[in-house]
Amino acid sequence: MDHQQNDHRQAPVRIAIVGYGNLGRGVEAAIAKNPDTTLVGVYTRRDPASVRPASDAPVRALSDLAGQRAAVDVLVLCGGSKDDLPVQTPQLARDFNVVDSFDTHARIPEHFAQVDAAARAGKTTALICAGWDPGLFSIQRVMGDALLPDGATYTFWGKGLSQGHSDAIRHVAGVAAGVQYTIPVQSAIEQVRSGVRPQLSTREKHRRECFVVLKPGADAEAVRRAIVAMPYYFDEYDTTVHFISAEELAREHSGMAHGGFVIRSGATSAALKHVIEYRLQLDSNPEFTASTLLACARAVHRLHRAGEIGCKTLLDIPPALLSAKTGAQLRAELL
Repeated sequence: MDHQQNDHRQAPVRIAIVGYGNLGRGVEAAIAKNPDTTLVGVYTRRDPASVRPASDAPVRALSDLAGQRAAVDVLVLCGGSKDDLPVQTPQLARDFNVVDSFDTHARIPEHFAQVDAAARAGKTTALICAGWDPGLFSIQRVMGDALLPDGATYTFWGKGLSQGHSDAIRHVAGVAAGVQYTIPVQSAIEQVRSGVRPQLSTREKHRRECFVVLKPGADAEAVRRAIVAMPYYFDEYDTTVHFISAEELAREHSGMAHGGFVIRSGATSAALKHVIEYRLQLDSNPEFTASTLLACARAVHRLHRAGEIGCKTLLDIPPALLSAKTGAQLRAELL
């Protein structure tokens, strides 16, 4: 089926945002650039009166979502992967089509199973782990593995501010605010690009650097130990924790640039080697992630209209479903 064939005749996809932090604001900005979508509401756990969106979209309490299924085509969930999405995504997928950016790689199978069960029970469509990693980088890893089966895949992140890891350190007891930078080890990148297929441990590929503002009376050493030992986030990396003032954090660490590389090195015969490289360089991690979420929301809406229910990831989505262009336009302009 050509899902794009008549999309120009369809009403805009009605999007509701759950959570209005950096990512939620990014989704709002992305909707403004995609006329086939419209923002019908922002839902928050905060006092709605304290949230002032850039658009004229109404702001409501998260509890007000109940009963709104007929008014919303897709919910875009903008909470954190550590504590919010593992609860919110399966809970909301029972009543709404949803998209999230869950990014704790080790827990993706568990998250998928929970969301899939909820979506099938509610006959909804859900797409999880929508972002650039997991997400776009995942696609490149699959492509490299399929095209060069005799090979090895390497993923490098940064240098950049990680939203998920920054959110994780802010949940540590005694932390008032903080950010985390992922920094690739340049010598490891150079080895991989040479095609030699090095065996690299997690620690040999990246290091992590944290800048933390303590709450009054907090034990700095206890906070440092809690961060560097955190499973899934820091325990497998060389992690440095710097304690700074709130003023320095605001002055020096307000930017949200990020990026990275996926590199596949392989051979098609004994004498012929190949290297595939995909790179992202992002001025704003949340705004780019938000743009990816919105494209995925478009795909989820189309899949749901076609009768496909349950949980999906970007690995399951035909690229044409992500685009606002018709199938004819895509074949003429981008194929």
